[in-house]
Amino acid sequence: MGILKNYCVDVHWTGNTGSGTGNYKGYERSHSIVVDQKPVIFGSSDPSYRGDPTKYNPEELFIASLSSCHMLWYLHLCAEAGITVIDYTDHAVGTMEETADGGGYFKEVVLKPVVTVSEEKMVGLANDLHQWANKKCFIASSVNFKVLHQPSTQVL
Repeated sequence: MGILKNYCVDVHWTGNTGSGTGNYKGYERSHSIVVDQKPVIFGSSDPSYRGDPTKYNPEELFIASLSSCHMLWYLHLCAEAGITVIDYTDHAVGTMEETADGGGYFKEVVLKPVVTVSEEKMVGLANDLHQWANKKCFIASSVNFKVLHQPSTQVL
């Protein structure tokens, strides 16, 4: 058996406008996400579900989790392989399908990292390491759909 780790997050609904959830349109979807000794994240639902477009929604945070987990493993693997990464930017896109009953699920997430490395001879290996990073990523290993990659590697 592996090592078990617990992660504690407090989510607090802040959208009670005075009458609770007495009516679907009568409350805000605002909430705060709090982890001890870290800045608060202010969230809401997607604007199409009456959410505040200036706040993060769960779907965005989910995609960000996949993207950042991949990036962190990728950087780790590059460091171990002797690849010097100078810059890394990802434009991740998730596709969610709504179901007839009002629920939904993610069909796929495509990570589109643009990586800058210091040496031309490392470009091939740098591209290959994305697959290894995907296998190591805790978040990608926990989802029931494929996380796809469209990496681009350039040299400084």
